[in-house]
Amino acid sequence: MVRIHINEKFCKRCGYCIEFCPKEVFQAARDGLPVVDKPEECINCAQCDLRCPDMAITLEVVENG
Repeated sequence: MVRIHINEKFCKRCGYCIEFCPKEVFQAARDGLPVVDKPEECINCAQCDLRCPDMAITLEVVENG
Protein backbone atom coordinates (compact mmCIF):
# COMPACT_ATOMS: atom_id res chain seq x y z
CA MET A 1 0.00 0.00 0.00
CA VAL A 2 1.14 3.54 -0.71
CA ARG A 3 0.55 6.63 1.39
CA ILE A 4 0.44 9.86 -0.63
CA HIS A 5 1.52 13.08 1.05
CA ILE A 6 0.67 16.49 -0.45
CA ASN A 7 2.52 19.52 0.88
CA GLU A 8 -0.11 22.25 0.64
CA LYS A 9 2.49 24.99 1.05
CA PHE A 10 4.39 23.84 -2.05
CA CYS A 11 1.39 22.92 -4.22
CA LYS A 12 0.39 25.56 -6.78
CA ARG A 13 -2.72 23.56 -7.78
CA CYS A 14 -1.66 22.91 -11.37
CA GLY A 15 -3.63 19.66 -11.59
CA TYR A 16 -0.87 17.58 -13.19
CA CYS A 17 -1.18 14.89 -10.53
CA ILE A 18 -4.90 14.64 -11.19
CA GLU A 19 -4.49 14.61 -14.96
CA PHE A 20 -1.67 12.06 -15.18
CA CYS A 21 -2.80 9.55 -12.55
CA PRO A 22 -3.76 6.39 -14.47
CA LYS A 23 -6.00 5.20 -11.64
CA GLU A 24 -7.77 8.52 -10.95
CA VAL A 25 -6.70 8.49 -7.31
CA PHE A 26 -6.97 12.29 -7.00
CA GLN A 27 -9.85 14.74 -7.09
CA ALA A 28 -9.66 18.53 -6.98
CA ALA A 29 -11.00 20.40 -3.99
CA ARG A 30 -12.87 23.66 -4.58
CA ASP A 31 -9.64 25.63 -4.33
CA GLY A 32 -7.92 23.28 -6.79
CA LEU A 33 -5.85 21.47 -4.17
CA PRO A 34 -5.51 17.79 -5.08
CA VAL A 35 -7.18 15.46 -2.63
CA VAL A 36 -6.40 11.76 -2.39
CA ASP A 37 -9.88 10.41 -3.04
CA LYS A 38 -9.15 6.72 -3.69
CA PRO A 39 -5.87 5.79 -1.97
CA GLU A 40 -6.61 2.07 -2.29
CA GLU A 41 -6.44 2.42 -6.10
CA CYS A 42 -2.85 3.74 -6.10
CA ILE A 43 -0.44 1.40 -7.93
CA ASN A 44 2.72 3.33 -6.95
CA CYS A 45 3.52 4.31 -10.54
CA ALA A 46 4.80 7.62 -9.11
CA GLN A 47 3.48 9.68 -12.04
CA CYS A 48 2.10 12.23 -9.58
CA ASP A 49 5.47 12.62 -7.90
CA LEU A 50 7.41 12.68 -11.18
CA ARG A 51 5.11 15.21 -12.88
CA CYS A 52 4.74 17.62 -9.93
CA PRO A 53 6.72 20.76 -10.83
CA ASP A 54 6.72 21.93 -7.20
CA MET A 55 7.88 18.72 -5.51
CA ALA A 56 4.72 18.88 -3.42
CA ILE A 57 3.96 15.16 -3.58
CA THR A 58 5.81 12.35 -1.85
CA LEU A 59 4.96 8.68 -1.79
CA GLU A 60 5.54 6.39 1.15
CA VAL A 61 5.26 2.63 0.83
CA VAL A 62 3.63 1.14 3.92
CA GLU A 63 3.23 -2.53 4.68
CA ASN A 64 -0.14 -4.01 5.49
CA GLY A 65 -0.57 -5.81 8.73
